[in-house]
Amino acid sequence: MTGALRIGFIPLVDAAALIVAVDHGFTAAEGLDVTLVREVSWSNVRDKLNIGLFDAAHLLAPVAIASSLGIGHVKVPIAAPFSLGVNGNAITVSPALQAELMANIEGDRFDPMATALALARVVARRRKDGAEPLTFAMTFPFSTHNYQLRFWMAAGGVDPDEDVRLVVLPPPYMVDSLASGHVDGFCVGAPWNSIAVDQGRGHILHFGSDILGHAAEKVLALRQSWAEKNPDAVAALVRACARAGAFIEANRSDAAAILARPERIGVAAETIQRTLEGRLKISPDGTVRESAHYLLVGREQAARPDPVQAAWLYSQMVRWGQTPLSSNALRTAMDVFRRDIYETILGPVTGDNATKDGVGAFAGPSFDPADIAGHLNAFAISRWKP
Repeated sequence: MTGALRIGFIPLVDAAALIVAVDHGFTAAEGLDVTLVREVSWSNVRDKLNIGLFDAAHLLAPVAIASSLGIGHVKVPIAAPFSLGVNGNAITVSPALQAELMANIEGDRFDPMATALALARVVARRRKDGAEPLTFAMTFPFSTHNYQLRFWMAAGGVDPDEDVRLVVLPPPYMVDSLASGHVDGFCVGAPWNSIAVDQGRGHILHFGSDILGHAAEKVLALRQSWAEKNPDAVAALVRACARAGAFIEANRSDAAAILARPERIGVAAETIQRTLEGRLKISPDGTVRESAHYLLVGREQAARPDPVQAAWLYSQMVRWGQTPLSSNALRTAMDVFRRDIYETILGPVTGDNATKDGVGAFAGPSFDPADIAGHLNAFAISRWKP
């Protein structure tokens, strides 16, 4: 079939299908000899995939698109035939900022519009008092975390480029940066939000699914040229990940134990199991919040790549000035999410995700990939100008 494969990953719960596929023997059963390589930063994963040190990778969905478009780095076309995770992020804030937001909120604390407006009040008062701007961390400029933070802030009238500071941090460094006061909040994937809460260093303000009901988070990324030369290996890898996703849903405790190993995610299995169940402690006082859509791995068609998601991510790149609007670029972005490969290997899947427009944003108009300009025109805060 193929020689040994090296696949990079970041220690996050949305690498679950890939890790379980290898460690529970699903890749071996498909005739694949896979070595998983744990990395600390997304730039490392991207670069090693692009130059061929990795055959495949657990990768931020927007990075796969940016790489294919040649935005922010060299142009290397990427094929994503399998979605490793839908949703799974959260916005976590320091105890001090949590207290400020709650003191300024009008309405439901779990309503992202109410907290965005509270943030605007906090930002305005800090500016009036001559205080330093708030600092928020996200994992990469081309990340759903970045776009979720920006979407939430801008909905409340906070300009993420003018009113606060946004900085990039690798996921494992988020909690220590919050504890040291280097950042006031962050958006990251599991388990790092829960680690901040468990250590008494932060409060989970919002699940990512509060901001976007259905957000493509990580993909199984392959260089397009490699995928074309190794169709049998691609099919075997996709089948193994699909089997792993089903296993995770039926055996969350066993899956959590696999993921908790030091060489994988390296945190308590109980924390990972809570994540897989969508049952998260959101405050150090023990308050728990549950959501069946916090992280989707092996259910609700989460593994099937959705080109509408790719179009939304591209629209955010345009909105925040990372790339100009182009119909050709939009088509390239949508073509990264290879639903055709997925369905050729696993069979067609009927129906779409539960959100009406495929995205389910909490604010703004419904998303139409055929009218990116019209969609972006609806937002007052934007770097894109028609």
